[in-house]
Amino acid sequence: MKATIFDIERNSYVDGPGIRTTVFFKGCNLRCVWCHNPESQSPKPQMMFYKNKCTGCGKCKERCPNNLEKCGLCGKCTLYCPHDAREICGKEYTVDEVIREILKDKAFYDNSDGGVTFSGGECMLQIDFLEEILKECKKNGIHTAVDTAGYVQFEYFERILRFTDLFLYDIKCFDSEKHKQYTGVGNESILENLKRLLTTKKSVWIRIPIIPMVNDTEEELQKIKSFLEACQSPKKIELLPYHAMGEHKYEAIGKEVQMFAVPSEEKMMRLKKIFS
Repeated sequence: MKATIFDIERNSYVDGPGIRTTVFFKGCNLRCVWCHNPESQSPKPQMMFYKNKCTGCGKCKERCPNNLEKCGLCGKCTLYCPHDAREICGKEYTVDEVIREILKDKAFYDNSDGGVTFSGGECMLQIDFLEEILKECKKNGIHTAVDTAGYVQFEYFERILRFTDLFLYDIKCFDSEKHKQYTGVGNESILENLKRLLTTKKSVWIRIPIIPMVNDTEEELQKIKSFLEACQSPKKIELLPYHAMGEHKYEAIGKEVQMFAVPSEEKMMRLKKIFS
C-alpha cells in the first residue's frame, strides 16, 4: 500500500500539542483561494519551477531527455540544477517508509507530549493508507492527530476514530454560498460531520483561517461560535491569521495567485475575544 506525500516536516509546534512531525498528504478536494500550499491540491506528483532562482545556465535542459519540452518527472533536471530552481513535489511512500521517518523523533514526542500529525492537502482522501499508518503509530505508543477540512463521508471518520487522539478541524466560512465561492464546495456536509464528530467525545480543535474580506468580521465569527455552542463544545478554538508565505509556490506550479492583506494584530485580538 502506498500514498503520495509531498513533505514530512519535523519539529513542528503548530499542528497539535508538543513537538510533532507533520506528514503532508498530496491531493485535496477543496480549492481555497488563499491556500498556502497550492502544490498540495493535485493528487499527483508535479514539477515545481522557481523562476527567481534560475540563472539560465541550461544544465537542466542539457540533462532532460525531452529537452524540457515535456516533463516525465524523471528528476534529472533537479539533480543537476546548481540553484535548486526545480523540484518534484510528491513522492509515493509505503506505510513502513513513513513509520520509519516518524520513529526517528520518538524521543522528542515522549519528552514534550508531542506526536505525529497527518495533514495535507486532505489526508483523509487516502483513507486506506491513513488508517494503516495511524494503527502503526498507536502500536508504537505515538500520539496521533488528523488535520482535516471535513469534506469526506463520515464513514472515514468512523474508520480512524479508535486510532486518532486529536482532530484538527477547519472551518473556513459559516455561510455555505460564501464557502462555495471561496473553496469550490458548500459546507453543509462539513458542518454535519463536525457535529457528529463532537458527539464521539474525541478531542477536537477547531481552526479558523482569518482571511480579510472573506470571513474576518465579528458577525461571521459569531455565527461560527453560536454553531459550536449548539454542538458539543470543542476542546480548543484557534484563529489562524492569513499569511503570504506560500504565494511564490503558485508561480512555481503555473497558477495565478490571489492576494489578500495580512490581518493586523489588533484585529486578531478583537476577533479572538469573541471566543474567549
